[in-house]
Amino acid sequence: MQIGLVGLGKMGGNMRERLRNAGHTVVGYDTKPELSDVGHLSDLVTQLDRPRAVWVMVPAGAATQQIIDQLASLLRPGDVVVDGGNSRWTDDEKHARELDARGIGFVDAGVSGGVWGLEHGYALMVGGNEEHVARLRPIFDALKPEGPYGFVHAGRVGAGHFAKMVHNGIEYAMMQAYAEGWELLERADSVDNVREVFRSWQEGTVIRSWLLDLAVNALDKDEHLDRLRGYAEDSGEGRWAVEAAVDHAVPLPTITASLFARFASRQEDSPQMKMVAALRKQFGGHAVESVKKA
Repeated sequence: MQIGLVGLGKMGGNMRERLRNAGHTVVGYDTKPELSDVGHLSDLVTQLDRPRAVWVMVPAGAATQQIIDQLASLLRPGDVVVDGGNSRWTDDEKHARELDARGIGFVDAGVSGGVWGLEHGYALMVGGNEEHVARLRPIFDALKPEGPYGFVHAGRVGAGHFAKMVHNGIEYAMMQAYAEGWELLERADSVDNVREVFRSWQEGTVIRSWLLDLAVNALDKDEHLDRLRGYAEDSGEGRWAVEAAVDHAVPLPTITASLFARFASRQEDSPQMKMVAALRKQFGGHAVESVKKA
């Protein structure tokens, strides 16, 4: 297939490479000229044969809205837009209406895989009508991990990003549990090899996971996480999950507590947040803050 890709940052750039490795033609556009294949968004559109498909990988909110607005004027009926960023599902519904008024299709794709996606593939949670999703399956198949899992058509427009939001809420809670366990082990006088305790859990235990593997990677680089400040941002999706839980009257005590723990990290140098920050850097390449030397 041919596809346009808007936004060539940490994930978008790797997605372009993975798609090209699978034999697809990708025309990439980024505001940084050194990353871009074309000079302008309009050039990306003109280089694609109709019906066109354009995948958007830019930050949620105003940046995504700006690109959607531009594509609405550049594309033609029969074309389709995929939003693969971390947009709120309610924005998907708005974007779908705006594009549908011009005969342009819209698909939302929750994407998980971070900086490891190029090698291992990206988990894809997709929302949209069956016709548009089916047309894009060769792209989804190239991006997903090998094997039967890693892709789901979750439902109508908005379902993909809603599923990704819930995924990230669960991720918050899992990271918080590892962080709390790590801090308790570090505080215990009787335990003098916390890193190897974590390593021992990687096989034969019910809590083994990829996040646990990443925690061990982080501890191998900085055994007591002394070089990290206990501060962790939230992507917004944790907040949206808690808000959705209130709207649907669904109790989310664990995910809610993990979100509030991140807020606490902004008030003090939280030991637990050292581990959360280390894990976020490991799986997603997220920025971390180092301890300031006196």
